[in-house]
Amino acid sequence: MTISYTLKVANSRFGGFSKLLFRWKGSIYKLLYKEFIVFVVLYTVLSTIYQQLLTEEQKRLYTKVAQYCNHSTDLIPMSFVLGFYVTLIVNWWWAQYTSIPLPDQLMCVISSNIHGKERGRILRRTLIRYANLSAVLILRSISTRVLKRVPTMDHVVEAGFMTQDERKKFECLHSDFNKYWIPCVWFTNLAAQARRDGRSRDDVALRLLMDELNLYRAKCSMLLHYDWVSILLVYTQVVTIAVYSFFAFCLIEQFLEPGQEGDLDMYIPLSTLLQFFYAGWLKVAEQIINPFGEDDDDFETNKLIDRNLQVSLLSVDDMYQNLPPAVKDKYWNESTVQPPYTTATAAETLKPSSLGSTFDMRMCEDTEQSQPMEASPAVPRIQTPLLSRFFAAASPAFSIKHLGRGPRGHPHLQRPGVDGGFPSPHPSPAEDPEAVACVEEEMEDESQDSEPTMAGGHPEGNRPLEASEMQRKELPLVQVKASSSDNIGVDQ
Repeated sequence: MTISYTLKVANSRFGGFSKLLFRWKGSIYKLLYKEFIVFVVLYTVLSTIYQQLLTEEQKRLYTKVAQYCNHSTDLIPMSFVLGFYVTLIVNWWWAQYTSIPLPDQLMCVISSNIHGKERGRILRRTLIRYANLSAVLILRSISTRVLKRVPTMDHVVEAGFMTQDERKKFECLHSDFNKYWIPCVWFTNLAAQARRDGRSRDDVALRLLMDELNLYRAKCSMLLHYDWVSILLVYTQVVTIAVYSFFAFCLIEQFLEPGQEGDLDMYIPLSTLLQFFYAGWLKVAEQIINPFGEDDDDFETNKLIDRNLQVSLLSVDDMYQNLPPAVKDKYWNESTVQPPYTTATAAETLKPSSLGSTFDMRMCEDTEQSQPMEASPAVPRIQTPLLSRFFAAASPAFSIKHLGRGPRGHPHLQRPGVDGGFPSPHPSPAEDPEAVACVEEEMEDESQDSEPTMAGGHPEGNRPLEASEMQRKELPLVQVKASSSDNIGVDQ
């Protein structure tokens, strides 16, 4: 049975966990005492051989072997290997427990949606019995305790989970796989018949029945898959070999001469005995890797079967339409409800209720800091430095239409360089100085021509004349040298 000590650790006290060390059932001592006895016997045999039978030359040779084993123990990461493995096993163990099918939700749906006295009672009890039968069939396939309780189908019939007619129907269906799902199919057909007979009021109730049954059947299926697909055998073998190799090396390295690797106790290996609880870590994983066995902390599957059958039948039969009268409650005319406390719990009434961690926070006394500030369109929006980088940056997109145009929109023909790229607007050491000077001179001339002239205080009167003169002017010839041996004449 499962060892429960929850009440013992309900309150934190001095030596709370220390009292648990003196319990035997389900303890680490019960798991490890056989391996511990074997370890002590092997250590005694090696110690006797080393002290009484070996010569000095043989002791020196054995010391070298012990030193090698001492260095080899550092190569095995015991904490990492065992910690990761045991964590995986515990998660595996808890996932199997949450996959055990419980009929609580299904029995409530059946009790509230299948109506009728005699015929309705038969339908309700039969539906919930089919659900319990499916759980029994799957548990006897994975649990040794349940299989010992109902080893054959005759025991299942005798226990009341199945009738003789149902057994004949069950055995007539031949399948190479587990047939736990057959009672679930019976359930669906019987629920559909109840809907046709008017025992179920509408299709919504039938849909609710089917949904709850599918959840119940899915848990049964998960239990079968957990039993079918185990944790990798290779992983378990690696961890087991690592643990036993570690303690084999620890057993040999105890017989070093004092002063070679530190003064060690030659008679009682206290440090190795403490490290022996690494094996206890491995035994924990060994015990819970399959919780459907007969260990002290394995699941009590037989008790679960008894509880599920009894509670579900009470729910759909004795409790059907068996309601207490609906009356006004004790606090009918009270706006503030305060249930009474006993003398043992009266001190809890003095504790204030939790209203939030910032409820008692003191704000700044300056009233100006608490005044709301109205948003003004004239105030620029403040951007974070990270966002301003994206908003203020120029778009990397460009148009081929404007590629190579100057400040006034005159196209400057550019010839790609030898490497296939266009020349950079910034001079580099590899560019021709004369070509760069010609381009800069033309850029300065165009910028000077673009400035408006202020003649006689009427700048706008001279603009048409200047524009006509600029159109009649001939643009200068600019020569851009892409390389020392290639000159390009560009006439604009």
